[in-house]
Amino acid sequence: MTDVNRRSVLKVALGGAGLAAFPSVALGATPAAAAPHRGPDLVGVGDTSITLEFDDRLRSRVALRGVDVTRFDAGEALLVDGGAIDAFTYGGHETRRTRHSRHGAGVRVTVWGESATGVRKTVELTSFQRLTGMIVMKVTYTNGTGAPLAVTGWRSGAHELLEVPGGFHTFSGTTYEDRRDWVRPMTDGFVQENSLGMDASDYGGGTPVATVWRPGAGLSVGHVEPVPRMLRLPVRRTAGGASLAVEGDTPVTLRPGRRLTTDTTFLTALPGDHFAPLQRYRDYMSDIGRRAPRTPEPALEPMWCAWGYERDFTVEQVVATLPKVREVGLKWAVLDDGWQTNEGDWELDPRKFPRGAPDMRAFTRQIRDAGLRPRLWWAPLAADPESSLYRDHSDMLLLDREGNKQRVSWWDAWTLCPAYRPTVDYFVGQVKRFIGDWGYEGLKIDGQHLNAVTPCYNPAHGHARPEESTEGLARFWKAVYEAAHEANRDAVVELCPCGTAFAFHNLPYVDQYPSSDPLSSYQVRTKGKTMKALMGRGSSYSGDHVELSDGGDDFASSYGVGAVLSTKFTYPAGPDEGIVLTPERETLWRRWVNLYEANMLSTGEYRGELYDIGFDKPEAHVVAKGATLHYAFYAGRWDGTVELRGLGRGRYRLTDPFNGTSLGTVDARHNTVELAFERFQLIVAEHIG
Repeated sequence: MTDVNRRSVLKVALGGAGLAAFPSVALGATPAAAAPHRGPDLVGVGDTSITLEFDDRLRSRVALRGVDVTRFDAGEALLVDGGAIDAFTYGGHETRRTRHSRHGAGVRVTVWGESATGVRKTVELTSFQRLTGMIVMKVTYTNGTGAPLAVTGWRSGAHELLEVPGGFHTFSGTTYEDRRDWVRPMTDGFVQENSLGMDASDYGGGTPVATVWRPGAGLSVGHVEPVPRMLRLPVRRTAGGASLAVEGDTPVTLRPGRRLTTDTTFLTALPGDHFAPLQRYRDYMSDIGRRAPRTPEPALEPMWCAWGYERDFTVEQVVATLPKVREVGLKWAVLDDGWQTNEGDWELDPRKFPRGAPDMRAFTRQIRDAGLRPRLWWAPLAADPESSLYRDHSDMLLLDREGNKQRVSWWDAWTLCPAYRPTVDYFVGQVKRFIGDWGYEGLKIDGQHLNAVTPCYNPAHGHARPEESTEGLARFWKAVYEAAHEANRDAVVELCPCGTAFAFHNLPYVDQYPSSDPLSSYQVRTKGKTMKALMGRGSSYSGDHVELSDGGDDFASSYGVGAVLSTKFTYPAGPDEGIVLTPERETLWRRWVNLYEANMLSTGEYRGELYDIGFDKPEAHVVAKGATLHYAFYAGRWDGTVELRGLGRGRYRLTDPFNGTSLGTVDARHNTVELAFERFQLIVAEHIG
C-alpha cells in the first residue's frame, strides 16, 4: 500500500456489504464513491453502512453511511498501572477474504503498530456481508519493552458519538440491583459502568451489548464470546457527545515477549435505537449455536398466576378461582411461591398438601379439569439455611475467593454452584418430579440469582478455573430445559430473573421471557422491544402480571408489543383489594384477552426498526401479520399527527381494534393520520389493494 503522507498513513474501511483498503483496493460488494468532505489526507472508500478508518497513530474514526459520527479516538488500549498505552505508530496491515461456515463471506483486515515503549498492538477486524453495520474485533498486545509490564486490563471499541441537536439515549443489557430502565435518556453528567459481573451477591450478568444513539445514528459495542464474560460496557455523557467502550479486567504481569489477547468484541454503527444492533448480535450468536429454541404453542397462551393470593394461599382459594380464570379466556394457571417447605428441599407444605404427592397430583388434575394448563413456580440454585439440602449437601455451595457463601437476598438463602455435577443432577431430578410425576406442564423459574453467579472457589468442586461457575450457568439451564422437554415435549420453561436484564447465554434454554417484575408500563414495552430483537419472530415474551403496569390495568402495553397477556387477579376476594376481579375489571380483562386471541400478535413479526424508542413521539410499536400492520402508540396525552411507517404498495384500511371504529384509508405516500388519545391508541392497517 502506498502511504498517503506522513501524517495519515493508513485508512481501512469495513462495511457489512464489503470492505475497501485505501486508497483504491476494493473487495466484496461494490463500494460507494469516496466519502465526501474527507480532505486530502482522509480520502476513503466505504459502503452504505459502517466505515472504520485508522490514522498513523492507529486511532480510529467511525462513519455511518459516509458521514463521520466520531472523531479519531484511541479505540483500543492496554491498561497498565498508572494509565493506558493507547498511542501506536502504524507498522503495516494485510487484507484477505474470509468465509465462515455460518457467517458466510467476509473480509478480514489485520493492522499493527508499536508504542513508543515497545508494546506491539495487532488489531484483527472482520466484516461479514450478511451482518451489515457490524465489525468483529480481536486485539493482541505483545510486550516488547524488555521488562515485565504490570497490566490491569484492556479497552476496545472506545468511541465518542458526536453531538447533534436532540440529545442521546442509551440501552444497557447489564444488571443493576435497583432494577432501573434498560433504555434511558442520557442527561448531563450521565454515567453507567454497565458491568457484566455481579452488582450484588445475587444480581449480575446480562446481555453483553451497550448502545448510545442520537437522532439518526447510533453506536453499539459488546462481546460475542460463546460463554459469558465479566466485562464492562461503560457509557457516559461527555462535553462533546456520548462515549462507550468494552473494558476487561485482566490483572497480569506480562513478561517480555509474552502476549495478551482480548475477548472477541464488536462495534456497530447503525441508524435508530438499540433494536437493529441487537438483531445483528442475535444473528452472530445464532450462527455459533446460541439461538432461541422452537417456541411451544402453549407458550403463547395467556395466563393467570395465583401470586395474587401470595405465599399464604390455600388450595381451596386457588381451585375456587379456576372457573373464573377460564371464563375470562385464560389458558394457564400458575401455582406460585408458597407450596414448598423451603427453598432447597422443595418438599410439599403439609398444611396445604397433607398427603404429599397424591394431593399435588389431584391438584393438577383439577386445573386440567377446569380446561387450563398447570404451571409451577420454582427457584432452583438456592438453599435455605434450615433446609436439609444445606445441612446434608453443603458441598454444593458456591464460595467466593475468601470462602464466603453467596447470599440470595430475597429468600435469605445461599447460592449453589451450577457447574458442580451433583447440583445439576439434584435439580434435574426435581424437574422430572414436577412434570413427570406431579403432572405440571410448565415451570415458572424465578429469582434474580438465576441470571449469573460469581466465580466459584469451592475446593470440593475441582474447578479448573473459578470462572467455570459463571460459564457453566447456561449449561445448567440446558440440563433443566432438556429434562423438562423429555418429560413433556410441549412443556414451557419460563425464566423470570426478577427485574434483571436477561443474561443472553441462558436464553437458548428458555421458552418464555417475561418482563420480569416490571416497575412501569414503559419497562413492559422497552423490555418487549429488546427481547423481540434478541429472540426473533415467534418468541414468547410475556408482559408479566398486568397488575404491575401503570394503573394496574395496562394490557395495551403488553398487547401492542406482541407480548403474551398475564394477570394475577383474585376472585371473589383476596389479600389485596386492588387486584380483586371486580365486574368492571372482568369486562375489561375479557375484552383484552379476546383481542389478543383474535390477532395473536405474539406470532407476528415485531418491526422494531421502524420507530426510534428514544426520539419518535408518540412512542410507537408495530407488529406485522402478513400484509396487515398492527400499530400501537403510547403517550400520557396526544393530539396531533402520527406517521404510519412500513406500509407497502397500495391502499390500507385503518381501524381501531379496541374501540371498533374506522380511521380512514392511507397509502405509503399519504401515511399520516390525525389522532387524539390518552394512554394508548391501536391501529390496524389492512391492505386492500
